[in-house]
Amino acid sequence: MQTDAKMVSKGEVTIMKVNIKKDSNCLKIGILGCGTICQAAHFEAAVKARNVELIAICDVAEDLLTKMEAVYSPKRVYTDFSKMLKDTEIDAVIIGIGDQFHTACTKMALMAGKHVLVEKPLGVNLSECGELRDIANEKGLIVQVGNMKRFDGGILYARNFIQKEIGEVTTFKVWYCDSTGRYQVCDNVMPPIYTSPSMKKPAGNPKADLEKYYLLGHGSHLFDTARYLMGNIISVETKHVIKGNLYSWLIACDFENGAIGNLDLTIAVRADWHEGFQIYGTNGTVFAKVYNPWIFKTSEVECCNETTREIKKPFEPDGHFYRRQLESFAEAILDGKEQVGADLDDGIAALRAIIASYESYQNNGRKTYLKDMKGGI
Repeated sequence: MQTDAKMVSKGEVTIMKVNIKKDSNCLKIGILGCGTICQAAHFEAAVKARNVELIAICDVAEDLLTKMEAVYSPKRVYTDFSKMLKDTEIDAVIIGIGDQFHTACTKMALMAGKHVLVEKPLGVNLSECGELRDIANEKGLIVQVGNMKRFDGGILYARNFIQKEIGEVTTFKVWYCDSTGRYQVCDNVMPPIYTSPSMKKPAGNPKADLEKYYLLGHGSHLFDTARYLMGNIISVETKHVIKGNLYSWLIACDFENGAIGNLDLTIAVRADWHEGFQIYGTNGTVFAKVYNPWIFKTSEVECCNETTREIKKPFEPDGHFYRRQLESFAEAILDGKEQVGADLDDGIAALRAIIASYESYQNNGRKTYLKDMKGGI
């Protein structure tokens, strides 16, 4: 299906063409939120995804909503999320708003019978996230958490090598180090980001406690990558230091498969974006360099196999992780394919690891078991 757009000129209608081809059967979605993540990622992903049709956009800020409507041409716009959820043409919603609103809005969508792709972290409270799982299971609906790094071709290649060739893994080292130059890079590569005084914000100031804010926002990626590559985490031991505006965590962890790990979360290094991982196994080793996600560049990965005496590297030119995650989400719903993206259990496990890490360093680095975690952060 070719995507067309109508242009009215001097009483005549001209059909413009765009270089996007759509499948005949598309997942019809509504997007909640006109903030940074939707402007920088989800609107474009919905327009470009081959098996998705953008039906509606919703935001309480009418000026932002009008701007996004002009750019992305949804069929309808809403200022009330509950009204968008009553739109019978919509199959699923993308929730791209503040962390503190994730669980409540996901619950509303599930109760309305909609599938959900919700930005990470899934939420800030374990019991609320567990309730989402119960509702989704009862209604037979899919919820996917927006850990888009699972759709990085290099990380996918590394995971396949770990499962098939590396042997028994002993050690996992991963680092996620934001950069002081990150905002300049983002300004260069992102579209212009519009804001409005009418935007809805959480009560208080989530950035007032940067330790919690950084652990939630960046730690959710770090822990999901660790679990995606290595499996379940049993326990963590966290050390944390702050010098000026430099926040750094070193998190030792034990995995269910018997491997040990070290997770480095630093905000922000005085250098370029610094992210990657090393994995040591009895038959091979993986080295990976991961790029700032907004430049849409696939990770550089080397997989060393001692048996074959080969160093393998993937070639994946498609680095649009947000579009890829949305297409996979649509395939799971439309075609019944296996859900590749992070599901509710993954989202809950990442939150559990974040809470355990926070509790560990509050207790001088004491070993803290994820199974014992309750409440929120």
